[in-house]
Amino acid sequence: MFSSLFSVFSALLLGLSYLVNAAPVKPTELLAFAPTITSPTAGVVWPAGSKQNVTWATNNVPPEAHNYTLVVLLGFFANHSENLDIKHPLATQVPIMQGSVIVTLPPNATYGTNYTIVVIGDSGDASPAFTITNSN
Repeated sequence: MFSSLFSVFSALLLGLSYLVNAAPVKPTELLAFAPTITSPTAGVVWPAGSKQNVTWATNNVPPEAHNYTLVVLLGFFANHSENLDIKHPLATQVPIMQGSVIVTLPPNATYGTNYTIVVIGDSGDASPAFTITNSN
């Protein structure tokens, strides 16, 4: 019994010495960047089915994010949520440094004053609420 306890104790000491002598783990900084949406702005009115220019700031994009691409989604504010239409993105694979993209709003979008555009890369930013009107 003494030899088996000694074996367990030796194994523990060996494992602890490995941990003590191991190189320190360096923290990795993860970059989560969301560009600021500059259009649409609060209160703007876009007709359903129309082509619109979605824009975002590029002057503060960190160099590590210059090669990121974005997805542009339409959503609406309700029940404390953005309610994003992830099944029908307005644009995909948009280079972040492009700063804008022309999108076509769904022709069947219903009238509402609580729509939002969300730009998603590794993080996301939502525009202020805007209105979509009937296309007629």
